[in-house]
Amino acid sequence: MRGTPRTRRIPRPALGVLIGATALFTAGALATPAGAAPEPGPSPARVHSVPASAQQQARDFWTPERMRSAVPLDLLDADARSTDAAPRAGRPATVAPTVPTAGTADVGPAAFPNGGGAWTGGGAVVNTAGRVFFTYQGRTASCSGNAVTSANKSTVITAGHCVKLEGAWHTDWVFVPGYHDGQAPHGRWTATKTLSTPQWTASEDINYDVGAAVVAPLDGQRLTDVVGGQGLAFNTGYNLRMYAFGFPAAAPYDGQKFVYCSGTTNRDFLLSNDHGMGCDMTGGSSGGPWFTQFNEATGTGLQSSVNSFKYNFLPNRMYGPYFGADAQNLYQAAQSS
Repeated sequence: MRGTPRTRRIPRPALGVLIGATALFTAGALATPAGAAPEPGPSPARVHSVPASAQQQARDFWTPERMRSAVPLDLLDADARSTDAAPRAGRPATVAPTVPTAGTADVGPAAFPNGGGAWTGGGAVVNTAGRVFFTYQGRTASCSGNAVTSANKSTVITAGHCVKLEGAWHTDWVFVPGYHDGQAPHGRWTATKTLSTPQWTASEDINYDVGAAVVAPLDGQRLTDVVGGQGLAFNTGYNLRMYAFGFPAAAPYDGQKFVYCSGTTNRDFLLSNDHGMGCDMTGGSSGGPWFTQFNEATGTGLQSSVNSFKYNFLPNRMYGPYFGADAQNLYQAAQSS
């Protein structure tokens, strides 16, 4: 993909190199209010605050032309980011979606399973999901993200490498829900804070490639009051029916279409403890939401992962981190900010 930093050799060559697919329920009826405390963690989420002057700069910086020309960000190597430790477990918990109850989507019979195609069903997801834009190593870059139910009504979930990579927090960070063709139908929402799990921040561990942003009000309104918020699910196990969404921007995609994949996931048996799903999304889709209990008719579900990485020898299979106790801690920190 274009503009990628150098890769590092993995000490297990038979497994190949990981490449970013950026932007790469059967658990029963559970319910936890948005403000409920998560399982206690070994250390809190890492938070990067954005000064007011930088927020205004980001809002002005992202013109339609810059959004169209942004290069998808890639997660390239696995050796320094993999671990043998499984994500820390906690009690299963869900947070309900908070979206308008208007209309239903017209979804065709081939919606599940699907290895990658334009989402034409409509529903709430076309408003809650969007593109993420930022500056990384002096170049304009893109990922994907999703607005979720939260106490502050201002929380976006994305991938860890979509907020911080190679030791540096990204700058000029904005979220554009409902993006299409350089347009921002619901506005450009600038980050006041970006956050990630302590494991991603410290060592870029692919098991914990989860990030979040708290965005500033826009025109006197808060994010989920405008676009709604999807639900979330934590500690819900593996082998689930899931839907993944994003804005892939590397060939054969161009970042202008909202794309989805769907299928029954399995647990990665190679370098991570992630969910795996058949999916051909490419660079630019990282941070896009994975849902369990996704309702095709309303476009709502429970976010349970994000697009994170691919193995180069499995180009049509996407992987996303397990939302365990540390992902729940991250969500709690974001919605409490």
